[in-house]
Amino acid sequence: MKPSLRTLNPVSYDQIPEATCYEAGFLVTKNAGWRNVRPVIDIEKCRGCLQCYLYCPDGVIFKKDGKVALDYDFCKGCGICKKICRFDAITMEAEK
Repeated sequence: MKPSLRTLNPVSYDQIPEATCYEAGFLVTKNAGWRNVRPVIDIEKCRGCLQCYLYCPDGVIFKKDGKVALDYDFCKGCGICKKICRFDAITMEAEK
């Protein structure tokens, strides 16, 4: 990581960063293909309580058009969402 202040020499108070002065060092990439199982949501059983959203360590669960959906590009297939679902609306299926 390199400090952004090395590339910018502030000359006024407005040019000083408000938060951290470091650039992000991590690259966000899609799932590398090592996931063995993936969660599948049964919309008929889902009650929209969003407990799966709250417990997902990767933040891949979201609500779209009033229904819960998953971003499979970043899901690791850990199964925490399945374990936390009280309505058995999430099943883990083998990756194809």
